[in-house]
This record gives sequence, C-alpha cells and structure tokens, in this order.
Amino acid sequence: MKSIKIFLISIILLTGSALYSQEDATYNFLRLEVDARSAALAGTFTTITNDVNAIFYNPASLSTINKKQASVGFFKYLLDINSGNAAYTQKIKDYGYFGAGLRFINYGEFDKYDENFNNLGTTSASDLALNLTYSNIYETAIHYGVSLKFIYSSIDEFKSTAVALDFGFLYNVPSDKFSAGASLLNLGTQLSSYNGTREKLPIEFKVGVSKELEYLPLMLNVGFSNLALESDNFFDRFKTFTVGGEFTLNEYVDLRVGYNNMERQNLKTGNTTGLGGFSAGIGFNYEKKYLLDYSFNSMGKIGATHRFNLRFILE
Repeated sequence: MKSIKIFLISIILLTGSALYSQEDATYNFLRLEVDARSAALAGTFTTITNDVNAIFYNPASLSTINKKQASVGFFKYLLDINSGNAAYTQKIKDYGYFGAGLRFINYGEFDKYDENFNNLGTTSASDLALNLTYSNIYETAIHYGVSLKFIYSSIDEFKSTAVALDFGFLYNVPSDKFSAGASLLNLGTQLSSYNGTREKLPIEFKVGVSKELEYLPLMLNVGFSNLALESDNFFDRFKTFTVGGEFTLNEYVDLRVGYNNMERQNLKTGNTTGLGGFSAGIGFNYEKKYLLDYSFNSMGKIGATHRFNLRFILE
C-alpha cells in the first residue's frame, strides 16, 4: 500500500500539472475544488453569491453576503490523503466586506528512499494556503474584491513559501436572478523554494455566468477555467468549460450536478472515461442558519472523492 501511495504522491506533488500539461507550475493543490457545494457544481463558482466559500473562487462575491457567515469542511481524497477548509466573512461598518479563508491538504505518511533505493524510514507532505480578502460594491450591481494569499508547502525536509493576489469582478442583478463575473487567481511569486530553483505559481483565469430559470427552480452556472494556460490553438482554451446546475427541491433541500470537460478529457484511460468529470451533491438547509453540503466527484477508473461542508449563518 505504501508503494502505491508514494507513486500517487509523486503524481500529485511533482507532476500535478499533468492534468494541466500546458503549464509547468508548483502548488497545484490550488487547482483542486475546495468545498462541497462548489465541487458538486464542477467548480462553476465564479458567479455564486451569498456563500462564504466563494472566497476561494472570486473575492468579489463576499460583498453579496448580507449576514456574517462561517464554514468548515472536510475533503476525503484517494487513499489516506485528506484535506480541510474553513472560511469566515462579515461586513465592517461602511468600510466594506472582510473575510478569511484557509485550505490545507495532508498527503499522509509514506516510505522514503534514497537514490539507491535504500529505505530511510517514513516521511510526509502537506500544503496550506491562507486568504485575507476585501470586497465592496460600486453602484449597486458591480462588486469587486482582492485577496492576499500566503502559501506554504512541505515535502519531507524541503519547504517552500509564496505570496499571491487574487482579483475578482462580479456583476450581480438579484431582480433578474443573473450574475456574471471573472477572477484572476494566484498572481504572485515564491518567497522560498524547495531546492533553490524558483517555480511558477498556477495562475488561473476564470469567467462565468449564472442564471436562475424563470419557470423552474434551477440555477444554471456555466464557466470557463484555466484560460491563462498556454495553448497552441487559441480555441482549445474554450474546451475547459464547466457546467453546474442547482435544483431547489424545497426550502430544505438542494440537489446539484456538474460537468468538467477538461477533467473528463484528462481522466480518459484507454477507450473509456467512465463517469470521470461528472459530479453530484446535495445540500440541506435547517432554519436558514445551518447548511450541510455533500459532494461526490468521479475520477473515472481511478476512483471518486467526497467532500462535506457545514456553513453557519451568524446573526
């Protein structure tokens, strides 16, 4: 089992950009979906409003939140790899909306070998990112925001740190149940590298639109991600589309489905992809104060991941 795990760790940590082969970057854990609701919607979260976890996708969204919110979550990855997240936001008088978000991932314990394949015992690896976010509103419908992000990574005795900025824009018209937005994420530089060689950060550019249908309790989200990646063909960038739908069953339950086209293409093994790239989830709303979310994300033949999140609406 440990030999399998060290192989998987190598894929995630050292060649994590294999799913994004157009760009060589580090801290690829920042590309993973964060919370359960966004993962169920296949990451179409750039235009989501009134959800504290949107802090990880578009800092402008914080100014759509009318009450204090907090969230904690757990992400069960493959084998013994686990992750967690937490977020909080509130408005401070007339200064604007402030928030903080934390995400981390622990890759468990695995065998350590030298270049001659001598077993040196066990070691571990982990990643962490902390966001401090400010957002505000310009003339009612236009929201803007910026996040300062600190990133920390460790692989055995090697450490690396970085700072980055996220920028976001959101046009939100609640009366039309429509929003459109864009975000530029992970624009920054390393402060210290693993072995003295500086590497790029995984810069991400996302755009999206959301619309709640007039005669159906369905919110439809369409987005494009990874638009900052290099590509030989300009139009190949638009293969990175994602689609998510959230169906309000009643005041207590939401059902969610999603599709990530780029992920599906990269998860293809042989002639089949299975359910790779598809996601689903459910959300429970209790007294409009406590919201429990769950998501299932298929990775095709590799397996599936599961996320849980609990949000709190604070008076």
